[in-house]
Amino acid sequence: QMPHGHMPLPSFWKMVEDTLQQSGAQLCTFCQTFETVTPSPVTQPLNPAEERKVLSLMSKHGPDKLYQVTSNISGSKDLDLTLQRGQIVALLQSVDTKGNTNRWLVDAGGPRGFVPAGKLQPY
Repeated sequence: QMPHGHMPLPSFWKMVEDTLQQSGAQLCTFCQTFETVTPSPVTQPLNPAEERKVLSLMSKHGPDKLYQVTSNISGSKDLDLTLQRGQIVALLQSVDTKGNTNRWLVDAGGPRGFVPAGKLQPY
């Protein structure tokens, strides 16, 4: 019933290819715009209480385990943490209990729980 349903096969594949190329170009343009408009995460200055927490995490876990939250995290499942952008956490495990590497177990200087790995950057 669609207009291209009666097209010869070579013409149909050409139309599909053109549509995919156009969509790919639009996606590239969107990605470039997104990268230039969205500022990359920057290290946030710490207040004295947060600084004490970072020093405590560093002494417990070492400096190579510290990560900074790049955007607010709203925990939705059991054992998920809710954290603010800029907070510092220590990595405990780079997988969750089911082996999912997209959720990491972290110590937030008191509470421990899971956060999305994509919202953390090395501190």
